Amino acid sequence: MKNYHRTVGKVELISLTDGFGKGRPTSIFPNSSLDIWIEEYSELLYPDGFIHPRYGSCVIRSEGKVILVDTGDGPPDGNMIRDMTDKGINPGEIDLVIITHLHGDHVGWNLTDNRATFSKAQYLISKVDWEYWTNLGTEPHVREQVLPLEDMGILDLIEDEYIITDELTTVSTPGHTPGHFSISIYSSGEKGFILGDVAHSPAQAQYTHWNPTFDVDPNLAYNTRKKIFARLENEGTLVSAGHFPDTGFGRLIRESHRRYWQVI
Repeated sequence: MKNYHRTVGKVELISLTDGFGKGRPTSIFPNSSLDIWIEEYSELLYPDGFIHPRYGSCVIRSEGKVILVDTGDGPPDGNMIRDMTDKGINPGEIDLVIITHLHGDHVGWNLTDNRATFSKAQYLISKVDWEYWTNLGTEPHVREQVLPLEDMGILDLIEDEYIITDELTTVSTPGHTPGHFSISIYSSGEKGFILGDVAHSPAQAQYTHWNPTFDVDPNLAYNTRKKIFARLENEGTLVSAGHFPDTGFGRLIRESHRRYWQVI
């Protein structure tokens, strides 16, 4: 049975899944190699030859607060709310909803029937991402799942290095979107990191230059990924990666001059 719980010092992490995407690996990662996928990452390929990235979220318990990071792809196919309740989390107990960036598969459960899904929560979004996406003005997921939060008075726009609790701080990790951020955890001498979409597949541990088509600024995303991966590898940090398989918990390690994603 999978263990969906991890701790970093006094911080508790609970992995959630809202379903799975689907695509050919070389369509999602155009500069990747099908031969490498088959030879080195066959475990990530389904019988249909596709990869199925997880729509993952994470609940964090820190200093008495219950915090949800990202709200998944949403209805009609998403099952995050059921997954939460199955793991003993009442949606009504969420104090904060933190959105790493404003792609549709990260905001899908913000609202249900035009009401906040997490009834007592304040929603935190990057000011840079808000400005970028609202200036575009036409994306249905922004219009339906993001803009109403402002009128409801439950939205806070945050800057870089925002202190969520004394144990949790946002880290600017741009490129995937202009205002994308991750979350650094430090508690009782232990470190953790909520990755967001800095990476979408364990294959990027070694092939860091493989950019998904979803990156707004591929060069910046690559440079961010390279820098963050080097840091996480050097520190041996526990990582929660939303699009990675299983629970998304693991570490970046190096063996024989290669970097690997080690599931833990």
